[in-house]
Parts: sequence; structure tokens; C-alpha cells
Amino acid sequence: MGALLGKEKPLKEVLRENKRMINRAIRELDRERVALEREEKRITVDIKKMAKEQQMGAVKVMAKDLVRTRAHITKFIEMRSHLQSCGLKLQTVKSHQAMADAMKNTTKAMMKMNKAVNAPALSKMMAEFEKENMRSEMMQEIMGEMLDDAMEEPGDEEETEKIVSQVLDEIGISFGEEIPVGPTLGTGTEIATSSGPQKVSIGSGVGAGGTQSGYVGGAGGGDSTLNDLEERLNNLNNRD
Repeated sequence: MGALLGKEKPLKEVLRENKRMINRAIRELDRERVALEREEKRITVDIKKMAKEQQMGAVKVMAKDLVRTRAHITKFIEMRSHLQSCGLKLQTVKSHQAMADAMKNTTKAMMKMNKAVNAPALSKMMAEFEKENMRSEMMQEIMGEMLDDAMEEPGDEEETEKIVSQVLDEIGISFGEEIPVGPTLGTGTEIATSSGPQKVSIGSGVGAGGTQSGYVGGAGGGDSTLNDLEERLNNLNNRD
């Protein structure tokens, strides 16, 4: 009907019709094969019957008929196998067509997505994100410094230094017992003498108040760090 109207049938419709035709032919072959198998059984029974009656001429004729019947059954089986092979090939072609259609639709979708994505706008957005992320980290650092200064008690620093000194003393004893002490590198570490390994004195400039001489602390260091962070934040704001 489509050919009469001058319209070409789609490939899916052609494959469906051919598949239907092959299945119909297979069913017809199966019916014929079943009929021949019944005929084979009937001829076998007749041959046995005629043989019992000693009618050898009829037995030879029916034997030839049995041979022909069995040959036709074998041919029908082979034809059915060929038709099934054709059906599998059609199914393979149908799968290839489905894969081609899927790739075509995927290509169209990717083209639309690539057209929808604006690369310069995306790059600008990523730059803005990086800048805002840096600003957020700086604000968190400033807030942390301010909270540390606000929450710090006058006696916390001395207590902290005392705990650090005790921990370093314990580490120095452990090092002196296990491995020899290395040469002094300007950190206040003593060298092992001839009398044996001595205790390592790390941070030996501890005064009477429990603070180390090399420690830089207090309000002056915190203010410089805070000023540096505020200056970096102002530079980011000016860059906008």
C-alpha cells in the first residue's frame, strides 16, 4: 500500500514484515514435518505387517517410500534451520538500526547541550566562585583570630608554655635514652660529651615565668596578622 502511494516504508516496518513471513514459513515447515513423521510411523507399521504376511514385493516398495519420506523430513529440518538463520540475521540488522538511531539521537542531544553551554560565561562564573571562596576563607581566618584574641585568658599562655615545656622535656629524655644527640644546629641542642649522652634541651631559653625566649607572641604578632588579612581582603574588594 505504501509503494502504491509512492511512500517508502521505513526500515522497521520492512524488518517486521520479513520477520513475520519467516515465522509463518517456519510454522508451515513444522506442520509438514510432523505430517511426514506420522506418515513414516504408518509406513513402518505397514512394512512390519507385510513382512509377517511374507509379501516381500510390497515390503520393498514401502521401504523405498519410507526412505523418500525420511529424506524429505531431513530436508524440512535443514530448511527450517536456514529460515531461522535468516531470522537471526534480520534481528541483527534490526539491532544495528536501533543502535544507529540511538547514536543519532545522542549526537543531536550533545549538539544542543554544547550550544546551550556558554564557555566564556562558565569561565567567568568559575573565576567569581574562586574569588568568593578566597574571600570566605579570609573572613573565616579573621574571625578565628578575633575569637582567639577575645577568648584568651591572661593565664592561658603561661599554662600552655608550661605544658609544652613538660612535653619537650619528656621527649628529650626519650631521645637521650634511645639515640645519640646530633650536633648543635643553633636551636639550643647540646652535643653528647665524652661522659655519655646528655639530655637534649629544646627551647632552653625558658625564663622564670615559664616562657621561652624564642617565642613571639602577645598582642603585637596577632595585630600584624590581622592587619595583613584585612589588607588582603581590601585588595580583593578593590579588584571588584
